[in-house]
This record gives sequence, C-alpha cells and structure tokens, in this order.
Amino acid sequence: MTEFERRRAAFSKAIGDAVAVFPAAPGAVRSNDSAYPYRADSDLYYLTGFTEPDCVLVLAPSHPETKSIMFVQQRDRELEVWTGHRLGVEQAQKTLGVDIAYPMTELDERLPKLLDTSDTLYYALGGNERFNRRIVEHVRTARFARRRADKAATSILDPSAVLHEMRVRKSPAEIAGLHRTTEISAAGHLAAMRHSRPGMHEYEVEAIVEYVFTTRGAQAAYPSIVAGGNNATVLHYDTNRDRIADDALVLIDAGAELDCYCGDITRTWPMSGRFTSEQRAVYDIVLEAQRQALALCRPGVRYNTDVNDAAQRVMIEGLRELGLLKGSHAEILEKGSHKPFLPHRVGHFIGLDTHDVGFYRSGGDWRPLESGMVITIEPGLYIAEDLDVDARFKGIGVRIEDDVLITDGGHEILGDGLPKLAADIERTIAEGRESKEPLFA
Repeated sequence: MTEFERRRAAFSKAIGDAVAVFPAAPGAVRSNDSAYPYRADSDLYYLTGFTEPDCVLVLAPSHPETKSIMFVQQRDRELEVWTGHRLGVEQAQKTLGVDIAYPMTELDERLPKLLDTSDTLYYALGGNERFNRRIVEHVRTARFARRRADKAATSILDPSAVLHEMRVRKSPAEIAGLHRTTEISAAGHLAAMRHSRPGMHEYEVEAIVEYVFTTRGAQAAYPSIVAGGNNATVLHYDTNRDRIADDALVLIDAGAELDCYCGDITRTWPMSGRFTSEQRAVYDIVLEAQRQALALCRPGVRYNTDVNDAAQRVMIEGLRELGLLKGSHAEILEKGSHKPFLPHRVGHFIGLDTHDVGFYRSGGDWRPLESGMVITIEPGLYIAEDLDVDARFKGIGVRIEDDVLITDGGHEILGDGLPKLAADIERTIAEGRESKEPLFA
C-alpha cells in the first residue's frame, strides 16, 4: 500500500460503516479573470496526494465493491492547452490507488447512491458553499426517505475528530517532507542575513528569501513577514513596503512550502550588522525563553502550560529587569500588564497547514506532547512605539521561531543550524558582506 492508501484505510477503519466525502478546495479569484495559484485542500491531499481542482473523494467502507471512489475532471485537450495536463479518469484509479474513478460530470448521479450506504455521513461543512448546499440538501431528502430505505445518510459528522488527530502525529514520510521544507526555509533566512545591506526596503529582503525558496522548487507557505523597526511589533505584518532603517532590527517570519508541507521559521537581526545594547538585551531575553521552552519539549509535557509558561516566565522576568514591567511576577500576571509585550502563546502545530490542525485540549485539559507531533517554539517580545515605556526600547520587536519534532527521547529541531546566538548572527552578517558572494549566481 502507498502512504495515501494506508491513511485512507486507517480513516475508513476509524469511521466504521459510515461514508465520508472530501471535495477539492474551490479556486479563488484574484481579480477579474485572474485566479490565485491553486492550492489543494489539506485533508484531501492527506488522503490522496492529488493536487488538481474540481475533484471529490468518497470513502464508503460498507459498499460491497467500491470502497474508495474518486471523481475527477476528464481529459480535454483543448482546455489543457490553457490550464495544463489533467490526470483524467482512465489514469486516476491506478495512479491514486482507489477502487474506481468517475468523471465529475457523473457526480450528481452517483453520489446519492454512495451516500446512502450508511446512515452517517462524515463531511466538513466549510468554505465550499456550493458543495455544502448539495450535501445538506441530500441529507434533508434522505431523512424523509429513510422510512422506506434500508440505509440513508441522515446525519452529518465532522471528520476532524478522526482525520485531524491522524494528521497531528506525523508519519516517517511526513517527517521527511518537513525536513526538506524546513531546510529550504532555513536557507532562505540564511541568504537574507548574508545578502541584505543597509538601505534596502523590506520587499528587497523578501525577494532574497523567496528567491531561495523558488530556486529549490518550493514556494512561500504564507505571505512572508519582513518587518523593519516598529513594523516588527505587528505580529502578522506583511505589507513589506518600507525602507528598513540602518539601525533597526529586521524580523523575518517566512517558511517554504514543498509538496504541501510547510516550514515556519522566524529570525530577528540588526540591519546594521551589530545589535545595539537595548536590542541585544531584548533579544537575549527571547533567546533564553526559547532555550528553556525547547528544553521541555518531550513526550508527556504539556505544550500550552508547561512549555508556554516557562517561556512566559523568562520574558516577564526579563522585562522586570529592564524596568519595562513593575511589580512582582504574580501581580503582573493578575493585572495582565505583560500582555501588550507578550500577545501570543509559545507556538502551534505545523504540517500540511502552517497553523496545522489538531486539538490542543483533551479531556478538558491541555494535552501533553506526543512523539510524532511537530510544533513551533516561537516566543516573542514586542515593544511598540505607542507604549508608555523607556524610549530607548520603543520600536523593538523580537521573535525567534523553530520547527520542532517531538521524538521518543525528546525533540529534534528541523532545519537546525540557522544562527540564533547574537554573536553568531553578527558574524554571519559580517561574513556575507565581506565575501561579496553573488546571490544570483
């Protein structure tokens, strides 16, 4: 069995005699008749490895003959001249490893018969409004027909409780994919450190990072954040249009995507090549917070309490030492006076989605880390210019982020080796500027 066949088999076993439907993500219009580049729905990709639009996977474990069914676009040479090659019905069954494939034009005819192999339908009501209406209408009809039928899809369950929990624990093949994409992500960050120069705009630095992604066959997993100075205090700043002040820090939060798997790395460094004393003080606090959080990353430790709270404790104490927070640790937590500086938690799951699926709570409590999970560890401190604090620290935003695989014995940083120590960062910048090596060789 292929990786995708194993996933379908495991999911089908988990849902018993229910039926499940996974449509492709709808395309999105960018402007007029131009579309955004198509990106496959993560759940559908996880189960099939198929990246074409306008297709549907149906899993019907109780069907006597065809338990996995794909509906795909038919081959059409005239259209393919414009839109590219299609797999087609004839190749879909063999290539995707399903029991049978049909053209999408037969979906309306065949889908009701497949749905009515069970009383229970797993379907995620989401952004595909047209398909949502089709499913809801069928369930409404089935409820009236159930009295005269042996089976009818009369109830809808969200597949995420099963499928997304499968996606939380990465297989060896997924871990290999995440290794590749984080290595490319790290290479983009390293190139930015080495090839950026004072006087550049944020978009010029962004171009360096994404050039590396592209030349390695990847693309940006999300709009790259390249934020100079006070822009770094805006968490999801992605305008990337300003000139970076020569004495400012530049925060880059960027990750590559390859074969639908995402990297997500953040580094913060001085455009001048040297940290000021204030920048270094804030940077070292965040670095220590990440170090202590990483030290706790192992099975059985709770991500959103033990790991998060360890990083938060370091940063609050650091802000107290700098005089940016007043009072005891307990008083600061009670008043929430730390929140303007620490607006987010320590990280998130990562995989097929940058903010990947999976439940952070289990049984009413924060769940412990498990071997096979991949998470980010990304503490950050943000001292926006409008905060009433010592002017020397205003406009400093620092975040340090790595992607971390939880292993049986602890953890592994994916894409490891990208400089983090302030001295290593300064040396890397200096070596890049001294070498005069061309980026576009």
